[in-house]
Parts: sequence; structure tokens; C-alpha cells
Amino acid sequence: MPFRSIVHPTDFSELSINAFAHALKLALVCRGRLDIVHIASEHDRDSDVIPPRVRHALSIWGLAKENDSPASIAERLNIQVSKIALPPQDAVSGILKYLKRHPSDLIVLATHGREGIMHWLKGSVAESVALKSGTPTLFLNPDAHGFLDEWTGDLHLRRVLVPVAHDPEPRAELAVITEFAELFGSKELEIRLMHVGGEPPSIPKEYRTPEMGKGGVLRSGNPVDAILKEAADWKADLIAMPSAGHQDLFDAVNGSTSERVLRHAPCPVLKVTSNEMVKKIAPRESSYSPVANDNKPTLFK
Repeated sequence: MPFRSIVHPTDFSELSINAFAHALKLALVCRGRLDIVHIASEHDRDSDVIPPRVRHALSIWGLAKENDSPASIAERLNIQVSKIALPPQDAVSGILKYLKRHPSDLIVLATHGREGIMHWLKGSVAESVALKSGTPTLFLNPDAHGFLDEWTGDLHLRRVLVPVAHDPEPRAELAVITEFAELFGSKELEIRLMHVGGEPPSIPKEYRTPEMGKGGVLRSGNPVDAILKEAADWKADLIAMPSAGHQDLFDAVNGSTSERVLRHAPCPVLKVTSNEMVKKIAPRESSYSPVANDNKPTLFK
């Protein structure tokens, strides 16, 4: 499985519930590990905040009963869920330190979708974690309709919109995006590549579609507006975007194209940072390995 280890940073707010449900379901499909990471505060009194949420989701999906033991759930579903409480600290640096010690294959988190000067001053934990970790990240903004039915646990990932550009060259990122879509998508899965502008980038043959000749559909206008319109008109279940990070001062203040898209996207956004950007920020160790940290996480604890 290409996504054996999933990390879900959360503040336990109402905005994070949809992201949590997606993270849990994806971990179930992968039969892997889900680490639910949060920054502890001096006001935290309930150390058992995660189990009711996990048990409730598994219960309504018909996968567990309220009185099932953690061991029986883990054995039957072949999944390990851990709650990781980090000491009080800056959220971005705390999560990044955790990811450096325990590399993950996928991050799933909610974003509040801040914009403009407020976004620049306060920053976005979600966007900063994705950019600086170099880990493929699934974002769900408050207004996005997910590709998971929270009541049945059914996935309905059928249409994946992939905007491509000349920079970054999307070859490696397309491989990650395709793996994600094929793993969690339905039999009727359709991946649509699109490019905003004139000459499209060169796309490997296996990803080409007749509409663009070299790989997708061509659109004109402002890239962010064009991507959002295409996603809405086509009724995309997921927007999957290769990202080169911040390219200039405008990006630093307003966010990269992918960051601006995810704040208004009508569906979840999968962001895959380009390999070159990952090398510039911090090289990642490879993929899944069992978590063994100072917090000693325990299944459903």
C-alpha cells in the first residue's frame, strides 16, 4: 500500500470532524496506521477525547460495537489508531517535529481558509505543515463536500480534477496522485487533467487524454478562478494539485495557486509538493515505520 501511515493533526474543533472521518476511513482502506496528533493545552482535562469519536464512527459504519475491546477492533480491522498529545508549543513547529521523527505517507487535516492580510499575519497551520513537511496532504475546508458519506462510511471518489502547469513538471506528482485516486476511488474513476493558458506542459503518455492532446483540457483566464469553475461545473470529488510552493512575493503574501484554490474549493484538495521543493525544504525519510515515540501511543487511547 502506498499510504500505510496517515497523520491527522487536529484541534478537535467542529471544523475538524469531516477531516477526521476521512482520515479514519482512508486508514481503514489501507489497513494501516492513523496517528491523531494535537497540541495539548493547560485547559485539557479529558484525556479520553479521541475514543468516543473513533468508536462512534466505527459503530455507525457497522464496523464495531460500542463495547468491543480495542484489541478485538484492531485485530478484526487490521488498523492501529493512536492519540498523540504533544506538549504545549507552536502548532506548526510541533507537528513538523513529530513528522520528522515519524515520517508519514499522508496528512489529512481541516483548514479554516483564511485569506488576505489576516492569512498572512496569523498564517495557516494546515498550509504551512503541508509545504514544510513535503508530505502529500489532503485538505478539507469548511465549505467543501467530502468524498465520504459520514453516516455509511462509503467512499464516492469518482472524479478527480488535476490542474497541471509547466512548473513544477508534474511527472512524479502525477504518479502519487494516480496512486491515491486508484486506491480510494471507485471503478468508474475518471481523472481529468487541465491546464490554464496556451501551450500545455508535456505530459507522459499514460496520463494523456484526447481533449488536450498532450494531457487534459485547456482553459483560459485567472488560474484560481478557472480551476474552481472547472471543479464546480464538472462536479469534481477531489482536486489534486502538484505544488511548487511559494514562487514570489505575491505567493508569500497571498498563497500559492494551490493554497488559494483550497480555501474556496467545493471539494477536498490533495496537495503534492514537488520533489525539488521537498529537497530545498528538508529531505524526508522514507515511508511507513511503526511509531515508537516518547508519548507511547496506544490503540484508541
